[in-house]
Amino acid sequence: METTTNGQLIVIPTPIGNLGDITARSKEMLESCDLVLAEDTRVTRKLLTMLGLQAQVFPFHQHNEHHTTPGWIHQMELGKKIGLVSDAGTPGISDPAFLLVRAAIQAQIQVTCLPGPTAFVPALVMSGIPCDRFYFGGFLPPKKGRKTRWEFMASLPCTLVLYESPHRIQKTLKEAVQFCGGERQAAVVREISKLFEEAIRGNLSELEEKSKQSTWKGEMVLVIGSETCDQ
Repeated sequence: METTTNGQLIVIPTPIGNLGDITARSKEMLESCDLVLAEDTRVTRKLLTMLGLQAQVFPFHQHNEHHTTPGWIHQMELGKKIGLVSDAGTPGISDPAFLLVRAAIQAQIQVTCLPGPTAFVPALVMSGIPCDRFYFGGFLPPKKGRKTRWEFMASLPCTLVLYESPHRIQKTLKEAVQFCGGERQAAVVREISKLFEEAIRGNLSELEEKSKQSTWKGEMVLVIGSETCDQ
């Protein structure tokens, strides 16, 4: 179905580590937008300054996306070209974007998402664990629903990919051993595209033990092989 306006929503990935990962097309799109919606305006303004760009930047995050989305849809219906970015990576992958994208589609506004950085893809490849079939679980629920999610994931015949923070990784690895079994091959990949990028590999029991003895920093991706994964 053709759009009824000249407005447009462009979802623009930004670097997850090395600023050199920004693409020429991402820079071009940021420059062409009438305004940019950002998860944290301070982070995005730093990126724009590094790129030598000037743009109107407005906050769009999990605390305001519900009540601001109608206003941004109206702006696009009036013909505005809006760029949407998160602090790092591709908006919509564990970051705000879905509500605005869905609303734009419903309003028959053209939506484009540029290819670009996202943490789980390089982590999955670097893990050395089969990546032909995988389940991306994002962040686990903090409390309610966590056990149910683990029981579901443990039964899947494919590689599991999760996001985790440094202060919860030890708990998550302990649960992974409990629900998936300690012999499953796994990897913790952290600081992707940064100076101290690291992939810690082994079975789940080994990684749980390492997590007790280490002070891992930075956002992490946990990759867990299936029961049929080569040991």
